[in-house]
Amino acid sequence: MIDVGYRIDTLINRLVVVENKAIESILPVHEAQLLTYLKLSGCKIGFLLNWNVTLMKNGIKRFVLKLPGETPYPKKPYALK
Repeated sequence: MIDVGYRIDTLINRLVVVENKAIESILPVHEAQLLTYLKLSGCKIGFLLNWNVTLMKNGIKRFVLKLPGETPYPKKPYALK
């Protein structure tokens, strides 16, 4: 799948990449690492988890690569007045 030097921490159903960290704070290099894994694996969704936080919800960052074409979310109709 991915050559030596790139090691995804967790790959869920070949759809979601999870990168685990236990660091003081997430730096841009960690985000770049996850984005690289997403691009190389072909996955569109990834999570960067920092386990060195008091409250876990503060240690979760979600990443979504731009999906080609339309967004998967329905467009909201705008009412003209």
